[in-house]
Amino acid sequence: MRNLAFDEDSLLKQLQSTWYQTIPVSQFMQITPLSFSGHSFNVTAPLTPNVNLHQTMFAGSIYTLMTLTGWGMVWLQQQLAKVEGDIVLADANVRYIAPITADPVAKTEWIDTDLSALQRGKRIRVNLSIELWCADKLCAVFDGRFVSLPKSSD
Repeated sequence: MRNLAFDEDSLLKQLQSTWYQTIPVSQFMQITPLSFSGHSFNVTAPLTPNVNLHQTMFAGSIYTLMTLTGWGMVWLQQQLAKVEGDIVLADANVRYIAPITADPVAKTEWIDTDLSALQRGKRIRVNLSIELWCADKLCAVFDGRFVSLPKSSD
């Protein structure tokens, strides 16, 4: 088991900056990491910039929020493991259970995955389940397979 001594605030600020600089829609949506324990990760986005004609959260915003929650969890774990990789979403399935009428919180848990293969030039696969909660009600479930490719040495 690795040492989980880390600066949560610094990591979350760095992640949010990475999102905003490399995925512009994340800034428009105001996606914000809330907390990271080393094992669990919570992210939110306000309803207002993500609302649809029904005054609920737009399905595309839900999908994006949940995708970035999973992507962010892999990124955070790579930071803790001190390995680098280019993270992509390889496959995903989302179930929309209930309309989102207030600011949601996306939640995911890390399932121990050995990330050291990235240092040996091999890709890693991580399956994550993300739940989206709104006012103590489960509103969506996202199952995604994320792949992290070793950084090229050019």
